[in-house]
Amino acid sequence: MFRTLPNLARLARAVFTLARHDAIFPEEYQSVFPEPVRLLGRIARLIAIRDRAQNPGERLARALEKLGPSYVKFGQVLATRADVIGADFARDLFRLQDKMAPFGMEKARQALDLEFGQPVEALFTEFGEPVAAASIAQVHKARTLDGRTVAVKILRPGVETRIKRDIGVMRLGARLAEGLFPASKRMEPRAFVETVARSLMLELDLRLEAAGASELSEAATAAQNFFIPEVEWALTSKRVLTAEWIDAIALTDINALRQAGINTVKLASDLIDAFLSTALDRGVFHADLHAGNLFVSRDGLLWAVDFGIIGRLGRAERRYLAHILHGFLTRNYKAAADAHFDAGYVPEQHSRADFAGALRAVAEPIFGKSAAETPMSRVLMQLFEITDLYDMHLQPQLVLLQKTMVQAEGVCRLLTDDYNMWEAARPSVERFMRRELGLEGRVRDLGDALDKARRVMFALPRTLDRMSMAAEQLNTHTPPKPQTPWLAALLGLAAGAGLAASVLLAIS
Repeated sequence: MFRTLPNLARLARAVFTLARHDAIFPEEYQSVFPEPVRLLGRIARLIAIRDRAQNPGERLARALEKLGPSYVKFGQVLATRADVIGADFARDLFRLQDKMAPFGMEKARQALDLEFGQPVEALFTEFGEPVAAASIAQVHKARTLDGRTVAVKILRPGVETRIKRDIGVMRLGARLAEGLFPASKRMEPRAFVETVARSLMLELDLRLEAAGASELSEAATAAQNFFIPEVEWALTSKRVLTAEWIDAIALTDINALRQAGINTVKLASDLIDAFLSTALDRGVFHADLHAGNLFVSRDGLLWAVDFGIIGRLGRAERRYLAHILHGFLTRNYKAAADAHFDAGYVPEQHSRADFAGALRAVAEPIFGKSAAETPMSRVLMQLFEITDLYDMHLQPQLVLLQKTMVQAEGVCRLLTDDYNMWEAARPSVERFMRRELGLEGRVRDLGDALDKARRVMFALPRTLDRMSMAAEQLNTHTPPKPQTPWLAALLGLAAGAGLAASVLLAIS
């Protein structure tokens, strides 16, 4: 109760802040809102700032910056979808990627001193002004004592407290959404908030980000053109991460990319290949692929930074995902539908054939078309209608994957209108399918089954011990009964059958 009241106050503050910036029901979008919402919008604008920005994207960006890091993350995802929210709207949200106000050199030096117990001069020969500032941390260019140029990332002072408060508000908002709008339960708002909360908390320990960078660097070898800066572990701590400096152009600067002669069509294909190759082949992927975290060198090499959110997929999930994507790529909608049902994404009471038809209705109009020919806002609306029709619940374990796919596809649309999602995805998906369904995959399946059988065999003695102890306890509370040979034989047969069944189950 006492924790809910402050969160209610913060939630009210968030609504008030959005209203002050005319960002909750923007005046420019009144024509698409129903009459009750238009009325709320007119009431909200009574408290709006008079000299507010003209563009609604700029107004939303300012409101989210004022609200804090967690809200900024939401804006970063929106900024990748120019095709959905409009090019002007998205362009103004891009200031949230890496152009926030820095917290100053003095605080940065104090943070380094506290983390390493030494002044900056004892750690670096050069330590420059902030070159980028985002919602959680900022980056400085520096030179190590042995002459290497590095990027030093430092958490914002007090960011942990702000994020914990934001998470409390998000949890309250999810509970209110489920209570006031029962239909929202299908989207699992509480599970979604918990996934986001965990991701945000992981971003507050830069040692974990360094480990994610190292892991992703190993996974990146599966992609055609994807590189990760090397971590400088000796200069990395909970609040500071030091890594190799990359001289490259940010994907947020489209004009610079064009002036450098970068092939943006190939770059878009490389990005999709990098995402799918690491996710499918290695089960790990960069889960925050907005344009502010992506760079390209003058020779066309694609680099990623900021590894606070790393996504992971188990082998079974990767197989289901590959079957779904392969079904779309080959226009085998029955196979794609079966993969949804087998994974448990669609309840069994629905017809597989009907669901395959629904997938066909979404995919056929856009199959093989470039980004310029595909109105993604219409596609997303149709997909949402289908998930509602077939009672598809949000899968918490796939939230990061789904979010990252949206981000990556949105960045590709920023790079070029000639980008073709189908052709870009085909090589990595088909490569995975050939390996998993071929001899290598079958050998791995057999190895997994034998490993399960081994674990069952080793667990059997402990299971029998527990059964024996339970039987002894039972005997102490019940009168002893005469033993019969046939009962002993029956118990022996049951134990043997149980062992055989366990092994067979593991192998199958």
